[in-house]
Formats: sequence, structure tokens, C-alpha cells
Amino acid sequence: MSKSFARAVFILTAAFFAVFFLWPIAQILKGGFVDADGKFTLAYLTTLLADPAYLAGLRNSFLLACCTTTLALLIALPLAFISDRFIYPGKGLLGSLVLIPMILPPFVGAIGIKQIFGQYGALNALIIQLGFRPHGWTFDWFAANQFWGIVVVEALSLYPIIYLNAVAALANIDPAMEEAAQNLGCTGFRRFWKITLPLIHPGLFAGGTIVFIWSFTELGTPLIFDYARVTSVQIYYGLRDIGGNPFPYALVAIMLASSLAIYAVGRGLFGRGGHAMMAKSTSSGGPRALSRGAALACTAAFAGVILIAVLPHLGVILVAFSREWYGTVVPHAYTLDNFRLALGHDLTVPAIANSLKFSSISAFIDVILGIAIAYVVVRSKIAGRQILDFLSMLPLAVPGLVLAFGYLAMAQEGRFFSFLNPVRDPTILLIIAYSVRRLPYVVRSAAAGFQQTSETLEEAAQSLGCPPLKATIRITLPLIMANLIAGGLLAFAFAMLEVSDSLVLAQKARFYPITKAIMELFQLLGDGKFIASALGVWAMVFLGVTIAGLGLLLGKKLGALFRV
Repeated sequence: MSKSFARAVFILTAAFFAVFFLWPIAQILKGGFVDADGKFTLAYLTTLLADPAYLAGLRNSFLLACCTTTLALLIALPLAFISDRFIYPGKGLLGSLVLIPMILPPFVGAIGIKQIFGQYGALNALIIQLGFRPHGWTFDWFAANQFWGIVVVEALSLYPIIYLNAVAALANIDPAMEEAAQNLGCTGFRRFWKITLPLIHPGLFAGGTIVFIWSFTELGTPLIFDYARVTSVQIYYGLRDIGGNPFPYALVAIMLASSLAIYAVGRGLFGRGGHAMMAKSTSSGGPRALSRGAALACTAAFAGVILIAVLPHLGVILVAFSREWYGTVVPHAYTLDNFRLALGHDLTVPAIANSLKFSSISAFIDVILGIAIAYVVVRSKIAGRQILDFLSMLPLAVPGLVLAFGYLAMAQEGRFFSFLNPVRDPTILLIIAYSVRRLPYVVRSAAAGFQQTSETLEEAAQSLGCPPLKATIRITLPLIMANLIAGGLLAFAFAMLEVSDSLVLAQKARFYPITKAIMELFQLLGDGKFIASALGVWAMVFLGVTIAGLGLLLGKKLGALFRV
């Protein structure tokens, strides 16, 4: 593709990020570096760096991200390898169910988690019922080990990101390369370590980067566990006094710089040297049958992960069907009234329609921008293309709460962007916010696909008279369709479940997305928790149908959705 196109993409994307990402962040950051007299100062920053509490928060955030990414990788990579290489009972169904963590709004899952693991939750009730503890015994599972509880919860929520990218990367491997290694005596784990793993490095880096930075800046899960010793929660508590406290602004700058440094180091160590391959050979690759015992072991591995990962979902579903649930293994009584009340509430139907509209438009924008950015970063040689790569990853390095407040600040009355003020109509700002926050998923997935697809295929088409842009559309994009579907699906699903931007920017009931409606219902006294859970179940059903419908639209089963 021509240099002029690459430069145009660079300029347009840089302008987009400058206006809708860097400028809002600047509105927040200036509060940490400008004193009461309007002069630049580093006093707030140096004070923070000398404070043991804030340093401990950064250290804990980094350790949480390391442990979460490692555990998510240990869960996702074996499952992806099993799914790609073997035939086992229930493969289609299990391949669908393994993606369930994608279809639950995070804070809705908190309802289910607390109901199961709370002091008077289902687990304690079961322990008492089995006679291991006397009646009236309680134990706070959250307080027992908050750090590792957060690691497990986040890993079980985020492993589908690595799984999807790993499955797509494994599907792109030419079987002939592994067969050649096996013919030369490189077999078993050694072949996986020497041949397969290097070939899927781009996909693992794509998923691992997203999981790492997500967990480094995660706010919701630490709040659920009442674990305030992480940077994101410190920022959240500080922003409640946003008018007079300069330290949260400086803390945002530290988190942003740390996230960028972590990404740069990871890029340098693991993100280089993607292995390009030609189109797949016509060898006898593909999933192979196993012995009965080995096949059942594969099924058990998938089923075990799914069972643990769906505990929050099961808790939410049981709450939604219950009239009351306190101190027992299962609810005392069941009802369908919660679902009727949820759909009959004035907030719910418009909220579902709003979320569908906002998420669909933002996902479409992300796919178009993501393909263009990934192509420029991977294929072009223009100066500054790595800056474009950094820009596309920046949204993952900033907590959504901070970015949402930045949008509020830039759209205040009397400012240039006042026409976007969410008090009147937040539609445009919410679509922009969703697009900016979820663009990295598409960029990383598309970039991994471009890295694994040989450029000589496009060059061959161009040598036959095919224009560069047409060659890319007709040759390369079909080959990386698995990556694009994975990235686009993630962008859509997580936009539907977006919390921070929705809670802050949607200020009128008729513009509420589904997450804001659930939060408003949850805060109602009496039946609020049950109605909110019912709406959460409706959200899960809707997203599940959307994902399954996408699989039918493509003519593939959902378990094979990310294969090419």
C-alpha cells in the first residue's frame, strides 16, 4: 500500500486521538501539575513518590497484573491448544461455553460472587449443612486473602481474551511446518516450545498485553474485594474530591507512565519478530481423534474451567429467580416476577436499545480504524509508525473513570466542545468513548494477523496488476478474518458491558445504557437487587444470542468461530 495512504492514516488517527483521548486526559492531568497560582509544579508528583502508601499501590497493581496475566495464560493456552488440535466429547458446546465470562457486566457478577462467598452466602451455608462447622458460623472469604481472590476473579474473567487470540493464532499455523519439525525428530513438548510457540507469539502478545494492562488499571474487582491498596482505587477515592485534591491527577500521570513503560518493555521482549507464513499447505493437518481416556480428560479440563468461571453467573441467575436468599445454599423461594418487573421498568427497554446502538456503531468504527492502524504499523515503513502503535494502546493504560471525567471536563459549557455536553445528549460522546476504549482489541488482533500473513501474497497480486488497496482487501483480509472477528467481537461485547463511561456520561434516563440502568435498579431499596440481577440475566441472554447469531451468520459453529 502506498506511503501516501499510510501517512493519511497516521495523520487522521493521530488527530482523532489528540482530540478525543489526549485532550481529555490533559484536562485531568493539568490539575496535578498546575498550582493554585496557575504555575507549573512538580510538588504534587514528588510528594506522591515519597508516600509509602502510593508506592505500595503501584507495587500491588503491578503484582496483580503479573499474576493475573500468568494465571489467565495458564488457563487459556492449554484450552486453545486442545480446541485446535484434538477431537473430544462436547467440543462444540464447550467451545461456546468457555466464552461465557464475556457476557456478564463486571459489577453484576459482584452480586453473584457475594451471594456465594459472602459471610452468609451459599458456600458457608453448604459447609454448615455438611457438618464441617456449627450453625451460626461465618467466614469472610473476601477478607481471607484479598490479593489472590482478585487474581483468580480477574483471570477467570479475562482469560477469554488470550484464548480467542491464541485460537486464532493456532488456526493460522501451516501444519506443514510442524510436520517438517516432527520428521526431523522434534516431537512432543519440544516441538511445541521450539516451533508452535514462536509462531503464535504475536497472538499471545496481543491477548497478554490487553490482559496485563487491563488488570493493572482494573477498578471494579478491587472495589468489590474492598482492596484499596492499588493505584486505580486510590485514584477513584481521590476523584470523589476532584474539585480540591490535586494528588489524584498526579497519580493518573504515574499510572499512565507506568503502563506505557510496561507495554514498551513487553513489546521489546515479546512483541518483535512475528513469523510470517505463506497460505496453508494441503497437508493432513487438523484436529485428530484421541483415545477415550485422553478425550475425556480434554472434556474435563474445559468443563472444570467453565464450572469455576460461571459461578458469578450462576449466582446472578439464582438471585434473579429468587424472592429471598439469605444464609442458605439455594434461595428460599423462586419467582418469575423479577424478570417481568425488569422488562416492564421504564429504564430497561430504552437502555437495551441504547446499548445496542452505541456498541454497534463503536465496534464498526473500531474495525475500520483497527485494520488501517494495524496495516500501517505492521506493513508500512513510514517514520513514526510505532508512535501510532503506542497511541492505539494508550486507552488501556488509563482507567475508564479518569477518561470519563476528562470528557466531562472538555465538554463543559463555555468550552470548545460544549456542543458534546452529555447533560443534553451523551450519544456522540458515549460512542466516541466506547470506540476509543475498545480500539486496542481490534488493533492488537489485526496486527497479529498481519504479522502471521506473508506480505509476498499481496506483492504477487500487485505484480498481476491488482491495485495495492484492492490486493489487501481481496487477499489479506480474508486470511486474517479470524483475528478481525475476535477483535470486533471483543470490542462489541465489552462496549455493551462498559461501566465507567456509562455511569459518568449518561445523566438522563432516556440515554442510559444497560449497565447504568442495572446500577440504578440495584440502588433501589427492597427488590432492587433482584430486579437488577434479572436485567443482568437479560443482558447475558442478549449478548449470548448475539455471539451465537454471529456464528450462524458466518456459517460456523461458535466453537470454531475464530478459525480460518
